[in-house]
Parts: sequence; structure tokens; C-alpha cells
Amino acid sequence: MNRKAILGTVIPVAAILLATLAFVVFEPIQVLPRIRLAPGFSLVDQNGDSLTSEDLRGSVTVYTFGYSQCGSACDRLNATVREIIDRLDEIEMGPDTEIRFVTISFDPDTDTPERLRSYARTIGADGDRWVLATARPGHVDNVVRAGFKTWFEKQDDGTFSFDPALVLVDGWGVVRGEYRYQTQTSDADRIVRHLDVLADEIRNAHGAAAVAYEAAHLFLCYP
Repeated sequence: MNRKAILGTVIPVAAILLATLAFVVFEPIQVLPRIRLAPGFSLVDQNGDSLTSEDLRGSVTVYTFGYSQCGSACDRLNATVREIIDRLDEIEMGPDTEIRFVTISFDPDTDTPERLRSYARTIGADGDRWVLATARPGHVDNVVRAGFKTWFEKQDDGTFSFDPALVLVDGWGVVRGEYRYQTQTSDADRIVRHLDVLADEIRNAHGAAAVAYEAAHLFLCYP
């Protein structure tokens, strides 16, 4: 076996051993899973301005999905977002990372910026930390259904059936949490807890500790 082949075998093994050692030294560490890349998108927000996935790069973002005529079907989602916003002081995200909230409408034919603005006032979305937006007609499926893996379907009466999901995306555009089903723990409690876990990783995964965090991912140390 030549020298390159030997190094090619030894280096990965050494990296795994180093990661394991670092994990032992730095534990306990928990991380959120890296589920998949979130979709790229270009939306129009409640002020008529463009909102792209690149605009949110560097921010931790919680996404929800609905439409302005949603009524009671969206009440739980909107209440969850408001509760998380009210509890942001429980999370030490650090000065360089912002937590934002984006509700994407899958009804672009009806949800003009004016209508979204009116709806935003009723649910308390300020247009800054919590933004309402919609994809341009013809792109909603790519963003919501294909990109965020969130189902919706228009009914004959003009209303929508849909998956009442919340999706957590980190500042690198990676999906780190999906909340689609009720559990004994409320969605707000779970997301606040997971935001705190993600905040720890963002603040601390540098230098030697970065190896420990990678080991936590390797060993699936999820909350």
C-alpha cells in the first residue's frame, strides 16, 4: 500500500477518534439534527417588498404556512408564534444572530400585500421580526410543497386544507426542526427549547469545541 493510500485510511480514523475524544471531554452536548437544505425562494412581503432566502441568511427563522382567510385553522399556529416571540428572552442567541418568523401564504391570487398587511394587524405580525409573505403565482408549489415539504390543497369552496407545520431553519439555510404533530409538550415549549439548543451550538461551536459539536451530530445527540 502506498503512502497516499495509508494516509487516506489513517486520517479518517484519526478524525473519528479525535471527535470521540472531544465528545467525551466536552459532553454533555446536544444538537438539533441537520435534516436537509431549506429551499431557495423569492417572496413578496406585506409591504410589497422582496423577501428572499438570502435576505434571511445568518438569521434563525421559524416558518409557518397559511393564508389570510384561514380563520380558526391558523389560530393555533399564530398563537404559537406569538408565544415564542414573547419568550425570546429565555434564549441566549448571541448578538450576531437574529431570530425571525416568516408566515408564507399559499394563496397568492388573493393575498396581495394590502390583504397581508391587514391580516398582519389582526394577528400581531409587525413586518420586522414576524413577516407575512407569499410566493409569486406559479412558484408556491416549489416553495411550500416541494421545498418545505408542507402539503396544502385548495378546496371547491375556495378554502384550503393544509399541514399546520412549523419549520425551524438555521442561518446556513439548513432545516433543523419540523413540528407537524401535537405532542404532550406544546409546540411553543418544544421550539423555545430547540432554539436554545441551537443557540448554544451557534455560540460555542468554535475551535476545539467545534469538534465536540460535530461528534454530537455523529452520535445523534438530539434533544
